[in-house]
Amino acid sequence: MFGLGGKVALVTGSSRGIGKAIAEAFAAAGAKVVISSRKEPACEAVAGSLRAAGHEALAIPCNVSQREQLQVLVERTLAAFGRIDVLVCNAATNPYFGPLAGITAEAYDKIMATNVGSVLWLCNLVIPQMAERRDGAVIIISSVGGLKASPNLGAYAISKAADMQLARSLAMEWGSHNIRVNCIAPGLVRTDFARVLWENPEARAKALRSYPIGRLGEPEDIAGAAVFLAARAGSFVTGQTLVVDGGNTISVGV
Repeated sequence: MFGLGGKVALVTGSSRGIGKAIAEAFAAAGAKVVISSRKEPACEAVAGSLRAAGHEALAIPCNVSQREQLQVLVERTLAAFGRIDVLVCNAATNPYFGPLAGITAEAYDKIMATNVGSVLWLCNLVIPQMAERRDGAVIIISSVGGLKASPNLGAYAISKAADMQLARSLAMEWGSHNIRVNCIAPGLVRTDFARVLWENPEARAKALRSYPIGRLGEPEDIAGAAVFLAARAGSFVTGQTLVVDGGNTISVGV
């Protein structure tokens, strides 16, 4: 039910954090994995460690905000493995921390183009070849930020809410071809990307008070959910947002 043997998985933003944990879990489940992020040495380091552990992995650097690089990413993956069975859109950006009243047009456009636009463009490149085989899974890494308001992450939250709707729309459009599209919405996970939140003692203490499970998330906590959605176990799940947040969204906090 949870095996990925014979599958090819492309994971963006997978040189560290949540993306890396997902790629490692996919490889452990039997998938051939493409590691992708902006810097080739970082990609190769992860792919090399997977190969050393006996898995099949390929490093392909890509800046997802550049559409021509997305095209090359897909072309190189297909040239190497012949197919893409699972796509994980994890790469994201958040260049602004503060109220919406202070955000610049440039920062807003960058957030939306990277976190939403690049996901759509990559899906449009990958899903058609899935549809030809009538089998495929797309997983978009969203955030619980897309489910609630934030005083300092408003633009990022808008982009992550849009990702949830993008998953629903793509799931509807491609469902008749047996393509499943879902989101995972992590809570606060201890990654470099979220360091500004969990390294701040006051913010960390506030977060912990609102997590019934009593701890922050780790990248590996998200990886298991991704394996479920990618595998046969999740074959009847589509258009959904799976919240993996230690209970944060059910809590009123303290």
